Amino acid sequence: MQSKEELLKKYFGHSQFRQGQSVLIDSILDGKDVIGIMPTGAGKSVCYQIPALMSDGVTLVISPLISLMNDQVRALVNSGIRAAYINSSLSYNQYIKALTNASHGLYKIIYVAPERLEAPEFRAACAEMNVTLVAVDEAHCVSQWGQDFRPSYLMIDDFIRSLPQRPTVSAFTATATGEVKEDIKHLLGLIDPVSVTTGFDRPNLFFSVLTPKKRDDALLQLVGKRREDTGIIYCSTRKNTEKVCELLCRNGYSATRYHAGLSDGERTANQNDFIYDRKKIMVATNAFGMGIDKPDVSYVIHYNMPKNIESYYQEAGRAGRDGRQAECILLYNGSDIFTNKFLIENSENGFEGEERENIRRRELSRLNDMIDYCTEGKCLRSSILRYFGEECEDKCTFCGNCVKKAIQQTEEESVDITEYAVQILSCVASTSQRYGASLIISILRGEKSERIMTFELNKTPSYGRLDFLTERSIKAYIDHMVKSGLLERSEGQYPILRLTQLSQGVIFNGERVLVPKKLMPGVDGAKDMQRSHDIDKELLFCLKKLRTAIALDEKIPAYMIFSDASLEDMCRRLPMREEEFLTVTGVGEMKKEKYGEEFMSIIRSYVQNGGVF
Repeated sequence: MQSKEELLKKYFGHSQFRQGQSVLIDSILDGKDVIGIMPTGAGKSVCYQIPALMSDGVTLVISPLISLMNDQVRALVNSGIRAAYINSSLSYNQYIKALTNASHGLYKIIYVAPERLEAPEFRAACAEMNVTLVAVDEAHCVSQWGQDFRPSYLMIDDFIRSLPQRPTVSAFTATATGEVKEDIKHLLGLIDPVSVTTGFDRPNLFFSVLTPKKRDDALLQLVGKRREDTGIIYCSTRKNTEKVCELLCRNGYSATRYHAGLSDGERTANQNDFIYDRKKIMVATNAFGMGIDKPDVSYVIHYNMPKNIESYYQEAGRAGRDGRQAECILLYNGSDIFTNKFLIENSENGFEGEERENIRRRELSRLNDMIDYCTEGKCLRSSILRYFGEECEDKCTFCGNCVKKAIQQTEEESVDITEYAVQILSCVASTSQRYGASLIISILRGEKSERIMTFELNKTPSYGRLDFLTERSIKAYIDHMVKSGLLERSEGQYPILRLTQLSQGVIFNGERVLVPKKLMPGVDGAKDMQRSHDIDKELLFCLKKLRTAIALDEKIPAYMIFSDASLEDMCRRLPMREEEFLTVTGVGEMKKEKYGEEFMSIIRSYVQNGGVF
């Protein structure tokens, strides 16, 4: 049997597990119940998919939304994993066929809606399967204190008890206060669960709250700066959703809409337009989103303030799932308070009497927390993290409020040289930490000196990566990195650059490297930074064109072939052999075998023609 690390690379294209994943996977494999509270994009699904592949039995994944099941199953099947879903989107004949296949052991992973758990045919089929793991996704839905309470989730414990043998049970969610976490343990009947909370922080998300006088003008300005990006705009009402979508379309933006007032067919069509990149912007109420696994959403704008922080954080968390930096912007107006109070007072929560009143009071209290978030001017990230019970500093340096305070408190500006630092560290690593700063600079600038050609250093992956920078600039960056401990310089007549423990955080964990401008005389950081982001747009366009063609042929969303982050990494690495292609982020054995040659063919043509087509 392959190890969990081998399966991670083969099917999911990752070389190492993220925080918390190994503990949860090992606990499940040991037959222990688990509860995993991990932020959106942290890889919750891998925590039950890997054990499913390593088990002799069947894994049932209970999920609240059809869109989530469809996306997950398509992604698994595309990676070579036998999976299926059972929900209301199937015809009766399809449903019976899926149950028959499941009974015969044709699937390793089956996604099912909680409402299906009571169906006699489904229970009969489960009795014939060897169900070894039940994974409950979006587990906060089991709690009436969670923002997405689903009464159908209360059936799960009874269903588990009905199985011939009790399977291991795992529960996962991105947003759970302490109260909701206790509800999850109790209402799902978890037995001494191993609990892992990796933290609620999403460090790649930039949070900001704006209070514009004219919301429509502010919105148009925001999307105008992001015309080529994919985004979601949330509105609190169907009326605002229609109005905002019309505003964007009238001004030439590729937008569609989603709310409960549309027919099932139109909602599905509009969602597919967004998922398949036919529309760049989705304007929606909170009816859209949970389970939408679209990784390239680079911004989420809330046209109206949501009624609680749980909802806001979950909706904002649809940005940046691919790990790239993304923005979460809230357009606040005092009128949102009255709208939300009206929605709370008139909501149908399925309860009566005193329990209904308790929920109403709790909702109003959570609304006040949301108002404080928008108006107090504190660090937005720490406000969110403290709400979920996580200790943190009072400033993060990466939210709108902290940036404003930093500008107000000091005139000293810093240059973010993270992009350069990664290239410098990679160059030192790829040349086996054998050379000094002078030769490292020459390699990065793509020079053709006798020494470089003799030692074939022009064949290293870092050759020419910073050819747009001056020698003086790169030397200044290296000097700062040595002083800050990111590099060390050996003593002697010919000092050599070596990596340090701090180097790993920059290379693998996305830690930023900032340099005060006053320490960088003569270095135009802003100009250099702009150039460093210049991935060859023509090559990226050709790779995206190929991805689109394959996606249309296979009738799956483009991001299931490769994410934008993977394509950009291809442009940086220029892999032309299979072993090089496997180093690209998000590329595993299965995708290399399936798509590698077509993408490498374009890259080979690009390189052989000197960077032109």
